[in-house]
Amino acid sequence: MIDHARDLASVREATDRLLTAAAALDNASAAEPSRLPGWSRGHVLAHVARNADALVNVLAGRPMYASAETRDADIDRDAPRPLEVQLADVRDSAAGFQAEGERPADWSRTVELRNGVTDAAARVPFRRLVEVELHHVDLGIGYELEDLPEDFVRRETDFLTDRFAGHKDLPSIGLSDDKGRTWTTGGGAEGDPVQVSGRAADLVGWLAGRRDGAALKASGGTLPALPPL
Repeated sequence: MIDHARDLASVREATDRLLTAAAALDNASAAEPSRLPGWSRGHVLAHVARNADALVNVLAGRPMYASAETRDADIDRDAPRPLEVQLADVRDSAAGFQAEGERPADWSRTVELRNGVTDAAARVPFRRLVEVELHHVDLGIGYELEDLPEDFVRRETDFLTDRFAGHKDLPSIGLSDDKGRTWTTGGGAEGDPVQVSGRAADLVGWLAGRRDGAALKASGGTLPALPPL
């Protein structure tokens, strides 16, 4: 069962970790490349802030973004700002998301995200948690996939294997991690089943597009190329 109140508390904790770590940067290091191709650390921080605003829109029943072009333009606009301004924006937008999440609401209702994707309102706080945790890693400032909370890694692996389940470009894929957990995903393409195993951090990194899967072991075939998220 999804516990949106627990997830809201986890979002607050994850945001505090990100802000504390990012406060050690300066303007020059904030302008340096992040781990995301084409994005500086400033782009990542700007995206984290604008994503909070966008998820407020989702919970309030408004379009997540005015358009894909507006989303990208807003991130590019905000990326070069001084670090102090960036951190204040992340903090203030996060507070806005928390406030919206604490309003009395029907958490069983369906909400619409980008590109026509729908989900239960109760899952929106977890979606925000994913943004904060993974983009903290993307900053490349010492927070790694291995540092992610274990429960988050399990739930994100659950979420991503569900997302890829039945995908037309993936054969059946069985996954297992070093905690003894197993998943099945893919299955929409012809081909022999592939078994993929490895450390939990490497599995979630591969599924989330943060690692190339080189540390994973594939049997029954080669490691499949995952489609973009």
